[in-house]
Amino acid sequence: MARKKRYLTAVMPDGYVKTIGPTAAPFTHFWRIVAVLQNGKTDVFWGHCASHKEAIGKQAAAAEAARQRGWAKYAFEVVELTEGSDT
Repeated sequence: MARKKRYLTAVMPDGYVKTIGPTAAPFTHFWRIVAVLQNGKTDVFWGHCASHKEAIGKQAAAAEAARQRGWAKYAFEVVELTEGSDT
């Protein structure tokens, strides 16, 4: 039997809301990197993971990306996804 599709919502500390779905994937956490480039512009990278441990593991990759790409600074955030309505 197919898994029920659901909508997942992440609410970031700054008020940004990201909705994912419909999906049957077992995502539990959302991560976001907001990078400030050398020219002052910002770039945003995001993703979702099946566990908090997996999401936190992306932080080491963010630090490496900052070194490789020469970001002036960056913020890494992880929040838990909540199951929401289908809107």
